[in-house]
Amino acid sequence: MENRNPFELLAKSSRSKARRGRIHTAHGDIETPIFMPVGTLASVKGLSVRDLREIEAQIILANTYHLYLRPGTPLIAEAGGVQKFMGWNGPMLTDSGGFQVWSLKDFRHITEDGVEFKSLLDGSRHKFTPESVMKAQREIGADIIMAFDECTPYPSTVEEASHSLDFTLKWTRRAMDWLAENPPLHGYPQYFFGIVQGGMHKELRKKSIEALKELAPDGYAMGGLSVGEPVEIMYEIADFCTNYLPEDRARYVMGVGTPWNLLELIQRGVDMFDCILPAKNAQDGLVYTCRGVLRYKGAKFAHSHDIPLDPECDCYCCRNYSRGYMRHLFKAKEPLGWTLSTIHNLHFYLKLMKNARAHIEAGDYEDWAAEMIPQLQRNAE
Repeated sequence: MENRNPFELLAKSSRSKARRGRIHTAHGDIETPIFMPVGTLASVKGLSVRDLREIEAQIILANTYHLYLRPGTPLIAEAGGVQKFMGWNGPMLTDSGGFQVWSLKDFRHITEDGVEFKSLLDGSRHKFTPESVMKAQREIGADIIMAFDECTPYPSTVEEASHSLDFTLKWTRRAMDWLAENPPLHGYPQYFFGIVQGGMHKELRKKSIEALKELAPDGYAMGGLSVGEPVEIMYEIADFCTNYLPEDRARYVMGVGTPWNLLELIQRGVDMFDCILPAKNAQDGLVYTCRGVLRYKGAKFAHSHDIPLDPECDCYCCRNYSRGYMRHLFKAKEPLGWTLSTIHNLHFYLKLMKNARAHIEAGDYEDWAAEMIPQLQRNAE
């Protein structure tokens, strides 16, 4: 497969590994560090494309496993690709579905050839191979597509993690071979990211990186993090990996995390993030603010008629609605409350990334992050 590089490194911190970059795609540029809202089924839960533009989302993540099951990737190809299908004209990334298949546990069987699994929707049986997953991602048409990998559980022995890593590396080679022979379907390039696995074992992580560097994918992701390990170990493994990852390629930690996780990982050289937390927590009555975590469903907010969720936020929700009204929507189980709080949380994440980029450029990222992280972790009143 042709060796390409969509990533442009624009600035580096002199005090940490924080980086400012840009990823070029056919659907627009992505400024990094960046957080990607999760749109598993080609929809960010509860939000319209207009909402996504309002919060200045740059790139959306969808999931190959879920789109394969419904509506089916051939139907998306028939529509002209996922952007046309969902009415979003910006960049897209598709996860390969490896984590989702792995998480089925009693409903899947992993072999060297791929993974056989049973659909939780209707009980039908399916098989994912590196080739079939690449075919599905060609049909979906995302700008960035991911290797089919086996996620290593935590904890795992060196032997278990090594066996899993061998599968991932073999599958990555097969995926890249298939892509080299089967060009994109929708008239624009798709960039392939390899996934670094190896559990919490540094020697295996290094082995994974060195093998992937020989294959020269268009970008690198770190999988198998935030799977139950202590947060300090997650930081340590990510920091270790970025010591060996190519400096001229984008670096993506998958499935992470809280706002303070992102700021910590940016200092360790990570460029891209995704996580379900902003939307999931919004539906549970929890939002993130510059003053800390706010649980607005509490009775004490019933009479907060003039205070928005975050007085320092300029999102649509905070410009127009009070904590008292938001609590009412949550208690009444009105879907509008979940939509508005999701808008706020995603806007907050994206604004945090925008500020991080500005402080990297200004050369004071570490001072800003050191001040922000404890504020973000507080319980807001």
